[in-house]
Amino acid sequence: MKRIDLRSDTVTLPTDEMRKAMANAEVGDDVYMDDPTVNLLQKKAAELLGKEDALFVISGTMGNLLSIMTQTRHGDELITGRNNHIITHEVGGLAALCGVMTRLVNNDNDMIYPEDIEAAMRPDDIHEPRSVLVCLENALSNGTVVPLEIMKKDYETAKRLGLNVHLDGARLFNAALALNCDVKELAACADSVMFCLSKGLGSPMGSMICGTKEFIAQARKNRKRIGGGGRQMGHMAACGLVALDVMTKRLHEDHDNAKYLAAELKKIQGVHLMSEPEISMVFFKLDADEAKFMSLCKDAGILMNPSDRGVYRVVTHVGVEKEDLDVLIECIHKAL
Repeated sequence: MKRIDLRSDTVTLPTDEMRKAMANAEVGDDVYMDDPTVNLLQKKAAELLGKEDALFVISGTMGNLLSIMTQTRHGDELITGRNNHIITHEVGGLAALCGVMTRLVNNDNDMIYPEDIEAAMRPDDIHEPRSVLVCLENALSNGTVVPLEIMKKDYETAKRLGLNVHLDGARLFNAALALNCDVKELAACADSVMFCLSKGLGSPMGSMICGTKEFIAQARKNRKRIGGGGRQMGHMAACGLVALDVMTKRLHEDHDNAKYLAAELKKIQGVHLMSEPEISMVFFKLDADEAKFMSLCKDAGILMNPSDRGVYRVVTHVGVEKEDLDVLIECIHKAL
């Protein structure tokens, strides 16, 4: 029986091409900045996003942490959404390691608009923390994408107010595909950008942060400070190169599969689709006992996360075919 893992796009396995690239990678000591494969990956990532420089880091969480740490001081405040990943899924690193406060925007669709930034900006008052950074996200954790025009206006507003902007672009290439724009256009709406090589791009490890040369130089020092300096990282960077060269060009397959699943779910009485998928995520509610549904999935070889307040999430990725989604659909029929 095939194992069908729908929990996340973080569960992808390296492709044969990635495994060969790892085996044949030319490596050096990345702390000395002499790993040629890492250097090539960083150069390519910076060029793709239209930034001056880039840094290879172990994870998206580390990438966000370093980007915030590099652009803030202890006691500063950043503006972000209440459900953004840095708030809900990064273990309080902002407080524990960066020492920053957060000013949260609370919109039902989790987007941040220029007027939100205006309202959240602190006055120059001795009693209040210093507003220094806006943290945007695209694609959002809820599976939707923020229109490019909103991103542009947010960036213009932030810069007018003297704020820097960091973009958590864990699924940046998915967002660009959904918006039919170049990743450079999204990256232009931020001073620093993080994107994951894992998730939809299939690499077993790693993320990139991109920005100015000055920003990256300080981020590199901060990376060392928190224990993120790697040695022969070229083996992992080799997978990142395949991710950028090859895997970015197949993301439409994941989006198409998500749309296929959504279309089939809409045909089933007792299934409530939360929204039309914009990237590789499908959210739905089910008029069936959760324990029964999860048991049926397990018996069929399907790995699913339990519902979050009644809402299930399915993530399509390189390891998922339409036939696998048909197995899920059959489990849903049985559960109902």
